Amino acid sequence: MTHPWSKRSGSRLGRLGAVGALLLATWAQAALPSTAVGSTAPDEGDPRLEGALLLDATQVKAGSDFRVGVRLKLDPEWHVYWKNPGDSGLATEVSWDVPGVTVGDLRWPFPSTFRTPDGFITTHGYHDEVLLFAPAHVSKDATGTLNVSAAVDALACKVHCIPAQLVLTRTLPVGPETVTDPEFAPQFDAAQAQVPSPVGAQGAPRVALALDGTSLTAGKPFTGKLTVTAADGKPYAGDVEGDFFVPGRILGVDSVALTKTAPGTFALKGQASSVVPKGEPRLTGALRLGTKASGFTAVDVDTALAPVVADGAVAGAAPLKVPSVKDAVGKVKPATAAPVASGESPLGLGVALLFAFLGGALLNLMPCVFPVLALKVYGFTRMVQEEKGKVAPHAAAYAGGILATMLLLAGAVLAVRAGGASVGWGFQFQEPLFVAGVSAVLVAFALNLFGVYTLGADGTALAGKVDRSHGLMRSAGEGVLAVVLATPCSAPLLGTAVGFAFAAGPATVVAVFVALGLGLALPFCVLVLMPGLMKRLPKPGMWMERGKQFLGFALLGTTVWLVWVMGGLAGVDGMARLLAFLIAVGLVTWLYGQSQGLEGGRRGVTVALAVLVLVGSGAVALRFEEAQASLETRGAVASHSGAQPWDEAAVTAALAAGQPVFVDFTADWCLTCKFNERTVLSRDDVRQAFLKHNVAFFVADWTRRDARITTKLADHGRAGVPMYLVLSPGAPDKPEVLNELLTADSVITAVQRAAECGSPLKGGSVVCARP
Repeated sequence: MTHPWSKRSGSRLGRLGAVGALLLATWAQAALPSTAVGSTAPDEGDPRLEGALLLDATQVKAGSDFRVGVRLKLDPEWHVYWKNPGDSGLATEVSWDVPGVTVGDLRWPFPSTFRTPDGFITTHGYHDEVLLFAPAHVSKDATGTLNVSAAVDALACKVHCIPAQLVLTRTLPVGPETVTDPEFAPQFDAAQAQVPSPVGAQGAPRVALALDGTSLTAGKPFTGKLTVTAADGKPYAGDVEGDFFVPGRILGVDSVALTKTAPGTFALKGQASSVVPKGEPRLTGALRLGTKASGFTAVDVDTALAPVVADGAVAGAAPLKVPSVKDAVGKVKPATAAPVASGESPLGLGVALLFAFLGGALLNLMPCVFPVLALKVYGFTRMVQEEKGKVAPHAAAYAGGILATMLLLAGAVLAVRAGGASVGWGFQFQEPLFVAGVSAVLVAFALNLFGVYTLGADGTALAGKVDRSHGLMRSAGEGVLAVVLATPCSAPLLGTAVGFAFAAGPATVVAVFVALGLGLALPFCVLVLMPGLMKRLPKPGMWMERGKQFLGFALLGTTVWLVWVMGGLAGVDGMARLLAFLIAVGLVTWLYGQSQGLEGGRRGVTVALAVLVLVGSGAVALRFEEAQASLETRGAVASHSGAQPWDEAAVTAALAAGQPVFVDFTADWCLTCKFNERTVLSRDDVRQAFLKHNVAFFVADWTRRDARITTKLADHGRAGVPMYLVLSPGAPDKPEVLNELLTADSVITAVQRAAECGSPLKGGSVVCARP
């Protein structure tokens, strides 16, 4: 491959110049030990980065100082990154290992700024050549020879990026005096001249910041003025050019930029992040003063900004008290006194049962239940062709499994509620152990479909002579699985019916759950009750075995979603623990399958080993407490651009300021929620409507238990997520509750209606009733 810098020139002189430059570079590298130079970042076999370990002395005295550095040379149009890479990339890292020597912090010359053609991504780094160096102090007891090692970890990028790693070593003798290296010391001096002067350094310019406000508001822009004075206290009178300010990593701030307004005066504009940080942010970075013609002077910037507060909060105000579960229960009113959302009518028991039945039927179309329904349809097809008399008992067993599990779930709800806690639809998916258990069942089911093991019958028995009672138990088990997988989903009418039940007495809870179970079992039972359908079913063949295996992949797809849910509950560590446990489950099912071909003691030993693996792996892997604790500070709105964490005080402040409010009650384990977010709330026309009407967007994350959210759901007659509230400044006490399945038109129309229902104090036309 031809180097970009060695492309054909139109003249012999150009070729001679290239050869001369190559010879000069070769001679310079030859002056260094072979272990002190190296190349990396191979691109189609051609390295794009060359590194060299440099010292500014050929000999050092014990107790003296010297400088050690790594010079990086890159092919044209390639670059590596500064300590703050910007919107993309990775900071370059240099690690030193020099026994008998104390090495200081890395010195970073002022970087260049790179932008994509569309200006969407801005990064900071170095092209062509850079010397990253650090001061070093030799121990007073040092003698003989010092071993100097440097490990470089960088990312070399052009259009694509290539990881670059180097380990460079050389020796440095200790003698009676320090001897400066006449070749490389000037290179260190040149690099030092490009390093910004530390804050407060003698002779360096001074930087002062004045913000237009006493605090920064989370998710909102902020402004201020930065003033530069010379070392003698007089205003800086020089000019600047190019990208003269490069910001550092600033906690609580997404972006910040400076614009020159007068000599020594710069307007500051920034955007606070949507998550409030723990500490007060500081404006950090590097500021380069001067021009190419007059010469550059760079200085570090490190000055306090202001506290970041939630939108609508006041700096210095007392922190919001999060109510306990018992506090939440105390605020949940019985159904007869529950407030009714705008435009809704109180539900009677008959309407609630109808909604539960229809909502259960619609659950079969949700992605969480559909794989199980497809599995039953496959089994139904096989049974019809083999023995028609089996169909009705299996349908009854499937429905019985659903109803029994619904009754158990209703009993669990009543037991938890009697213990003084409030719950909601899908509450068990807030427990990592439950998610892990369901994932293990799905993997075991999938491996059974793949033929890793068989259930019940001997492995040598004919497939057509499967024990009938075991087959019925499997159908009942599939009904149980359908209920378990249905709970994180919501469907139209379901939230209203279950919310009514959760706020009512025990008999109503049981009745609604039974109606819900009957609706969930409806589609499969309808297939059984339609004799004409049997004639249209395809004849058995090899397609049935392939179809069974395909359904195994559908169950594994559901398992992938559950692993993602675990990430929301317990982070990456929790996902890794779950995956390790699922591998163990796979091993257990394989061992069980192997045992089915054995007899006597060998079979018992194999089964015992499988049980030991299952118990041991569960005891080791299923420990999620530490991972959950590390997530307490995680932002709940990472997947929502421009959204803020839900807080009643912030909502009230936004309404008082005349802003319409949209609140998304969601959870990572809620598939309906994620479907709405991906297909509706992230659409450009919906976001444009939010911007046009200045909508304050809040996210109430119910992935983990939150008594405030449970209470709010109950206030609006809901028992689970999703729930979407649209509040108008003209009628803040009459929120509009949107349907569980959103459409872009319904959201846009709702926020437009809320904006038109503006506060009379702000001149809004009060059109607050839903049409």
